[in-house]
Amino acid sequence: MTHPTGQRPLPVTLPPATDELLSSWIGRHARFYDVTPLEMLRHCLPDSRSLRAADMNLTDDQIRRLTTVFSSDPYIVRRMTFVTVAPPARRLIAATPVQHCGKCAFERGDPDIVMRSRLSGWRITCPVCGYPLRHLDDCPAPYPFKHHWNAALRGERLLDDEAERSVRTWASPAEIARLLLMRRRPDVVHPDTRLEDFRVLGVIIPELDDVVAGMRISLPSPASPILPIYLRAALLAGVAIVERSGPAMLEMLHSRLVGENRTRFGRLIGPMIADIQGTPKPVQLHLM
Repeated sequence: MTHPTGQRPLPVTLPPATDELLSSWIGRHARFYDVTPLEMLRHCLPDSRSLRAADMNLTDDQIRRLTTVFSSDPYIVRRMTFVTVAPPARRLIAATPVQHCGKCAFERGDPDIVMRSRLSGWRITCPVCGYPLRHLDDCPAPYPFKHHWNAALRGERLLDDEAERSVRTWASPAEIARLLLMRRRPDVVHPDTRLEDFRVLGVIIPELDDVVAGMRISLPSPASPILPIYLRAALLAGVAIVERSGPAMLEMLHSRLVGENRTRFGRLIGPMIADIQGTPKPVQLHLM
């Protein structure tokens, strides 16, 4: 039989696991056929640069080719990638796994399967079973923000709705997360204070400052806002609090900043507030 893509299906294909990442599925086929994962990918897509590129960006024609070779369905192949993730949320996709679900890993019993959610930097729970995600070393996370867990779950839903379904409320949850990770100057500065540890998020979740200082860890930049799983609940809770409070919360946060941080924050929130108010307010009004 001649296929429209000019390719033939593999004689044996392996069913994808629930929430499996495309590169993981291709890698399992590569091991089955005793070739490298990149060779298997290029058997389907000769011009492919990397497995990461296939996870992140595929055309409809490339998806059809993969569907033919692996005797699958375009919807299934597309859902194994991050192709449809909304642009603001794409910075929350990790390059390599940053977490895992211990329950699903145990029940699945195949260490070669990489779940898509292991790269999703907006998640704190497994989308398959609902259990809290864990460190890669499988040690229980300390979770210093347990009392913010319910708000964090709401923040996770907000970000997941935007990332996976392009659904948002008055502002982009991913953009709110970015704003909350911008630097701020603390009210009190001691000789041993590391100014780079203080973020806007600490205004909403005050205990964050002490946790970060006590653990002597460095927070990521707003350009790549993926926090360790044990700190992520604070960011997700912050996103939920800002989203529920509305633009007034952004204006309050803006008022707590000084200098260049204040100016940059104002530039970013100006269009967001103008959009929700429905008037073309100049950004300068929020920089005073």
